[in-house]
Amino acid sequence: MDVGILGPLTVRLNGQSIVPSAGKPRQLLALLAIRAERVVTVPTLMEEIWGDAIPKSAATTLQTYILHLRRKVTAALRADGPGCGPGRDGDAKEVLTTCFGGYRLAVRPEDSDLREFQSLAVRGSTALEAGDPRAASVTLERALGLWRGPALVDVPVGRVLGVEVLGMEEQRTRVLEQRIEADLLLGRHASLLAELRMLVARHPMNENLAAQLMTALYRSGGVWRALEVFQELRRTLIEELGVEPSHRLQRLHQAVLSGEPGLELEWERAQYAGPSLMRT
Repeated sequence: MDVGILGPLTVRLNGQSIVPSAGKPRQLLALLAIRAERVVTVPTLMEEIWGDAIPKSAATTLQTYILHLRRKVTAALRADGPGCGPGRDGDAKEVLTTCFGGYRLAVRPEDSDLREFQSLAVRGSTALEAGDPRAASVTLERALGLWRGPALVDVPVGRVLGVEVLGMEEQRTRVLEQRIEADLLLGRHASLLAELRMLVARHPMNENLAAQLMTALYRSGGVWRALEVFQELRRTLIEELGVEPSHRLQRLHQAVLSGEPGLELEWERAQYAGPSLMRT
């Protein structure tokens, strides 16, 4: 089975798509795919599909959706050739299993783009912390390359999936920040400017990205532009949240003002050794 979550939902078995066209069954499959190899309880599935307006017929309707998915699984298994039964992927009830209190979708970690992304993210972060920015940059870029657009962009998102999607997008942003940190350590300041300007415009209250843009501008000779980035961030934080930038960002601002590269590098090291500064 090949599962794609980082973009439009794709679930293929023996080369055949098993993604339903109807919205609610797509939600069901998406949630099972995100939590692959884990039991998703019936109440959780109902909350995702119906929210607070769970109908009296919900249990029966949910079973109908499961039956529909299993029929698509069966058709995909049969497409592999006559007599295809428990072979490579097993029968439908082995692929989409009924467990005590819920259901589980059988997906190997290597067959899910989400699991591969998370694995590469850990490896890249570890390389960055170990002082190997070149390996970190390559690995983190591989992780980011798995994304085909916003997660589950073609799936109706309820309460449960909404939390899952938010978490995935936050992971994506953090991996992007770490890849940029690695590239800054490799001296790729000028080549990062266009990307960072776009990201800061898209995430105007993200202090990590603002700091990275300030660093790239400073090292590219744009000191006054780096100061402008700080002032714009400060104005946004005060207007939107009523707070000043963090002390660490203020120290970077002072380092730019006084031209102290030591403090600038100290900020950069702290970025991947310490907690994230992202405000959302």
